[in-house]
Amino acid sequence: MENANTLYSRSCYECSKLVTNRYSTSFSMGIRLFEKKLRMPICAVYGFVRFADEIVDTFHDYDKEELLKNFRQDTYKAIQDKISLNPILHTFQQVVRMYNIEMELIDAFLDSMAMDLDDYVYTTDMYKKYIYGSAEVVGLMCLRIFCDGNEGQYQSLKASASRLGAAFQKVNFLRDIKSDYEDRGRVYFPNVDYHTFSEADKQAIERDINADFDNAYEGIVKLPRGARLGVYLAYVYYTSLTKKITRQSAARLADQRIRVSDRRKVILLFKSSIKHQFNIL
Repeated sequence: MENANTLYSRSCYECSKLVTNRYSTSFSMGIRLFEKKLRMPICAVYGFVRFADEIVDTFHDYDKEELLKNFRQDTYKAIQDKISLNPILHTFQQVVRMYNIEMELIDAFLDSMAMDLDDYVYTTDMYKKYIYGSAEVVGLMCLRIFCDGNEGQYQSLKASASRLGAAFQKVNFLRDIKSDYEDRGRVYFPNVDYHTFSEADKQAIERDINADFDNAYEGIVKLPRGARLGVYLAYVYYTSLTKKITRQSAARLADQRIRVSDRRKVILLFKSSIKHQFNIL
């Protein structure tokens, strides 16, 4: 990476790594399983998307629209100038340029974050747009890093990467349906009313998620070996969470957040590592 050996760039990377570790123990665990050269750029992507998400989800005492507008402009400027005094954006712009991450992906992500500034009753088209921008494009950014310039490989895995990102986001929506509605006034699923959330609603969403996971798995096993275990662990963790959600009633899901215990995560890590070692994913 350009200027990766400078004190400033290394310090910026440490900031992205710190953000990743502080905000997501599960994601941090997966990153540690990547080949060493992939860890910094994936942390850079995570730091970028996490900060944007923080603006729209938690900065309630501030003008979130103005903050997000400034963040978008600062992102563009960092990429154009090849430097930023915002350490998260400095590391991100390096990764964008090194791996030729398309501006279309960045714009789509920021557009989805802007959708969270308003309370919507999501139509099917709006839902698809939000899923693409908030999740699928993040998977595609990561895929650009994993493929490292191999355009044929990227194109062949693109659909599966999109479906994996979509599945992760839909599971998050289902798991967080209570907090999204009560804390933020959001129900992302089209034609779903939080107050009348039914078993039929829940089962339809679960079928959609499982179809995404089935398609995504086909791409995971074809990833470069240096990236495969970390992505597979995330897949295993989320499919385990989905199975746990499936066993709960719609009423309980609308009243309590379901999670996978830390003990279970360690077991999943161990099993995934054994399968990867013996190439039997």
